[in-house]
Amino acid sequence: MHDFGPSIHRQLTDLEVKLEANRCLYCYDAPCMNACPTHIDVASFIAKIAQGNLKGSARDILSANPMGASCARVCPTSELCEGACVYAKDDSPIRIGDLQRYAIDTLQRSGEQLFTPGPSTGKKVVIVGGGPAGLSAARDLRIAGHAVTIYEMHDRLGGLNTYGIVPFRLANDVALWEADYVVELGVDVETGVEVGVDVSVGALLKNHDALILACGMGGVPSLGVEGDDYTWDALDFIEHVKTGRRIGDLGNHVAVIGAGNTAIDALTCAKRLGAERVTMYYRRGEEHMTAYDFEYAFAKDEGIEFRFYCAPVRIANTEVTFVRTELRDGKLVPIAGSEFTETVSAVISAIGQSRLEQTLKAFGIETDDGVVRVDDALQTTRPGVFAAGDCIYAKGQREAMVVEAAEQGKIAAHSVDAFLRTKVVA
Repeated sequence: MHDFGPSIHRQLTDLEVKLEANRCLYCYDAPCMNACPTHIDVASFIAKIAQGNLKGSARDILSANPMGASCARVCPTSELCEGACVYAKDDSPIRIGDLQRYAIDTLQRSGEQLFTPGPSTGKKVVIVGGGPAGLSAARDLRIAGHAVTIYEMHDRLGGLNTYGIVPFRLANDVALWEADYVVELGVDVETGVEVGVDVSVGALLKNHDALILACGMGGVPSLGVEGDDYTWDALDFIEHVKTGRRIGDLGNHVAVIGAGNTAIDALTCAKRLGAERVTMYYRRGEEHMTAYDFEYAFAKDEGIEFRFYCAPVRIANTEVTFVRTELRDGKLVPIAGSEFTETVSAVISAIGQSRLEQTLKAFGIETDDGVVRVDDALQTTRPGVFAAGDCIYAKGQREAMVVEAAEQGKIAAHSVDAFLRTKVVA
């Protein structure tokens, strides 16, 4: 396996936990809870930590957020719960993410299961995709008593948590424990199966009472420039390093194209793998980056270089030619005569993810430019087919959060349960 150095998360000592938990004011209007997409009762879980009831604290967290272990590590807490903390104005918010991690890590070590499946309803639900949205939906559907089967094209569950987030931010043992914690409730799992290829969409729809699409998105799209076959797909790159597959020598100067969270992961991963120089190139300005602020700050601390307002136009093995760009009347345009060439040893493309349009089309649902169209209940245009996670996340926005996928999985599960119970009554 690759050596990435220490995790970015420092384990709090027992004394630090006690001191931090006792700082909480247990606000009656709980701005921290309102700022959390899954609405974890933060005051309650922190109060239980202060009382020494770590099991109860973990139950509060996971009841609201089945992905609470991963979110304690990857959530942009400064923009969510900690950012809403009343102490934030003094730059000393409660360390909610660290306390959440402490409680769930304690549960993980105990091996105890806090949830049980409900009485069987006799209804069967299939979930396409075993990432955060799919797992969250599966957990709540089992608690409701429905039989659940997850189809996942990878060998393991967890989606981007397992394959697409660098290990010094989210270790595989955490992502896989979180997935196993859901599966323990009696979820059937079919891994290494591509829906539409290894199993027909028609068979899934025929043999189940409802279906949830939680298939996320595809790989990084082509840069669309000459020589882009020399580039790594950033997600493929991260998957290689996270699963211990060979990367080879990255050389002394790695270029990463893009400015989102995956780009930051690729940048910092390349640096920790030994590349002397790692540079991010982005066609827009610093203010347009979709990466979280804390990710950007971390990358700067790791010694990453940043080049803004430049876009690749040609790649020729060890040379990448860029053109400088500027905004004119709100439109990004290249600056004539501004081309320059950089000598690099590797190029990683992190310009977003493609949409699984062909897969979605097979389900007979309507999409908007590859984005699944859903109503407020997350039902698609086909009755009985619901969707959650990245496949419903609109283009042109900031990157989706794991915690948002978890909440959407919960909503989809609740909607499916209501749909199935209505069918029973009918």
